[in-house]
Amino acid sequence: MSDNKIDMKTIRWGIIGCGDVTEIKSGPAYQNTEGFELVAVMRRDVEKGKDYAQRHGVPKFYPDADDLISDDEIDAVYIATPPDSHKSYALKVAKAGKPCCIEKPMAPSYADSLEIYEAFQEKNIPLFIAYYRRSLPRFDKVKDWLDNRAIGTIRTIKRQLLKPASDLDKSTMYNWRTDAKIAPGGYFDDLASHSLDLFCHLLGPIVEAKGLALNQQGLYSAKDAITACWEHESGITGYGNWNFGSYEHEDSVEIIGDEGKISFSIFHDNPLELENGRGKETLEISNPKHIQQYHVANMKSHLLDEYVHPSLGSSGLHTSWVMDKILGVL
Repeated sequence: MSDNKIDMKTIRWGIIGCGDVTEIKSGPAYQNTEGFELVAVMRRDVEKGKDYAQRHGVPKFYPDADDLISDDEIDAVYIATPPDSHKSYALKVAKAGKPCCIEKPMAPSYADSLEIYEAFQEKNIPLFIAYYRRSLPRFDKVKDWLDNRAIGTIRTIKRQLLKPASDLDKSTMYNWRTDAKIAPGGYFDDLASHSLDLFCHLLGPIVEAKGLALNQQGLYSAKDAITACWEHESGITGYGNWNFGSYEHEDSVEIIGDEGKISFSIFHDNPLELENGRGKETLEISNPKHIQQYHVANMKSHLLDEYVHPSLGSSGLHTSWVMDKILGVL
């Protein structure tokens, strides 16, 4: 293997952790991508793992990740487990010399993310992070507007994500997404990572970030209210507010320039809006059924040396750094 690429016509994948995210969002995308084949899945719950393999027509099931990683008939591995296990599995995949895609966030901390990144860099093995919004057509359009100066010189970006506490949050049932040992920022880790990573893709790297992170509700151990400000390398400023105990649900982004603004949501298919001196344009671009389809197809092109994927280990590592800066870890 050379130049961080792989030379083969059919790339055979194995998935570690075939939970909810792999049912519709990601798993079928590996099966639908020409040149990819999903040959094995792993889950510690044997009954659920075998059921997933049967329902999705996957030939092999493993209850042990080590067996999947060492399988000579598996060329690449997708890690779709909770973040606290990403490093352990990723280091084993790197040792096996196989390309890897890791669900976002890359790991619970920048330190763990750096260890993963360096392990793949040392062997010059392709590493992807599942920040799939970098590959979605709706955000390609936003980038096109920005690159073509549809709002002039970009000055600032504002992000607002508000959600009421769910019934699960109010109950005593366990949820790894709000366990501070797995996700220190709670839903911020899971949801804000998507937006901050996308902002770096659209506007360039973030060079400074600060935040205030609180637990306002006392419903779980992780944080539930985060406010942040940041600066992009180009001098663009940013402000974000994530609150998971609010009265109503709001998912909004505004990018403001000196000649107009662009408005959109991150998690919904709401219309994109461009407003400038020529008027207001509204554009609807829906997401695909399997939302990681473009992300996965782009991985195939990258592995065959046809395209540079927009979400690699380096960009995922940077997003982990931004997250830790906002949470006050760094």
